[in-house]
Parts: sequence; structure tokens; C-alpha cells
Amino acid sequence: MNLVSIRIITDDVSKLMEFYEQITQLKGIRYTEDFAELQMANATLAIGSTRTLQFFGGQEVARAAENRTTIIEWITNDVDRIYQEQSAFLTNFLVQEPKTMPWGNRSLLFRDPDGNLVNFFTPVSTDAIKKFEGKI
Repeated sequence: MNLVSIRIITDDVSKLMEFYEQITQLKGIRYTEDFAELQMANATLAIGSTRTLQFFGGQEVARAAENRTTIIEWITNDVDRIYQEQSAFLTNFLVQEPKTMPWGNRSLLFRDPDGNLVNFFTPVSTDAIKKFEGKI
């Protein structure tokens, strides 16, 4: 098996896609007003509207903007540069400015408009750099 995507269910696909396009500087693909994707080399962030839940068993399968257990993580070669470039945009979403974690990653933590936690990180310790070699 190979994890290929994470899907966020939202009440506003356009708003969430615009947010992720801004912070990643990537262009998403909007297939319909209810489904869009942000594709990268190794994974895809899919964004589906609550209306798509009808295909998965109904509205009770998932609830938009209620996730408090998952962190969506993105590896980058310079989290501090991204923070400098995006700090004005991230002001209302910021949880933690870049900080070096005990496990060797320098992390920037914020929430998307639906409240999902997002972590941009750069490996900085020798072990972390080795662990993520070839992932950036």
C-alpha cells in the first residue's frame, strides 16, 4: 500500500482551496464545485464538499470543520523563509511561529480556515535530515 491522498470535507471548497494555494504557492485543480485537488509529487490534498458525503453513506459520515486530532504536514527546505513570506497572510491562523522541535524539525504550526492543524517543517538535526532525505 501507499498513502496517496488526504481528503478534507468542508462547507466551502473554494475558500479552502484558495487558502492552500496561497500557503503552498501551488495551483489546485477544480474538478467540480464540490471537489478539488492540490497535487504534489508524492501525495494529493483533496478537498470535497459536504455534498459529496452522499456517496459515502450520508451526512453523518464526516463533519466539516470539526477535526481536532490530525495535523496535515508539509516538508519544505526553508520553513523560516516561508514564514517570512506568508506571515501577514497567516496572522489570523497562526498557532506557533517557527520553532525547533526535540525530534529535529523546525516547525511552523497554523490552522486552515476550517480549523485543521497544518505544520510546515524543515528537518534541521542530522537525524531528521537523514530521515527525510529525498523527500523535499
